[in-house]
Amino acid sequence: MSYAVKEIFYTLQGEGAQMGRAAVFCRFAGCNLWSGREADRATAVCQFCDTDFFGVDGDGGGRFESAEDLAAAIKGKWLGENAQGRRFVVCTGGEPLLQMDVALIDALHRLGFEIAVETNGTIAAPVGLDWVCVSPKAGAALVQESGDELKLVFPQVEARPEKFAGLGFDHFFLQPMDGPNRIAHTEMATKYCMDHPQWRLSLQTHKLLGIR
Repeated sequence: MSYAVKEIFYTLQGEGAQMGRAAVFCRFAGCNLWSGREADRATAVCQFCDTDFFGVDGDGGGRFESAEDLAAAIKGKWLGENAQGRRFVVCTGGEPLLQMDVALIDALHRLGFEIAVETNGTIAAPVGLDWVCVSPKAGAALVQESGDELKLVFPQVEARPEKFAGLGFDHFFLQPMDGPNRIAHTEMATKYCMDHPQWRLSLQTHKLLGIR
């Protein structure tokens, strides 16, 4: 299987339970809820996405003909053989589970990586992942109903937190929707978390820090 990747880069995880952890991000091209083209946003299932996952022209991106080739490119973004701390890769998108497979998981594990995935939950996660973060979207059927972390962009009128509170996740996060109403959304999410302590607030700290 070949893989289409928008970009691969080294940064800190900015969101959720792994916030602040050094990681290589592998952003796969493509999504099943939006084409990535602005002309299609108004008719997309997910209309608030703030990520550029269209094409393979980003830093470190391209088409990789094998799992080993892509795993090697991801390793190349890590600090080097002598860096302390376990290697950590976040596979994201777009929707990474359109392309993520057991071959790539095995190739990354052979290189010593702990593997996290950030998915919209419409596709069942393959076996072998070390961390599964699901971010449900209103209007999309949720298939992956368990994992390590549920991170709900808030507010979504048809995706209220109560709908997901009983699912099989270890951590539950509300993340204020970015955009012109970000401050109001942050206030709403803060109040909801205070009123419902099962939920924790997740901020996009990478944006606050000015990093990727």
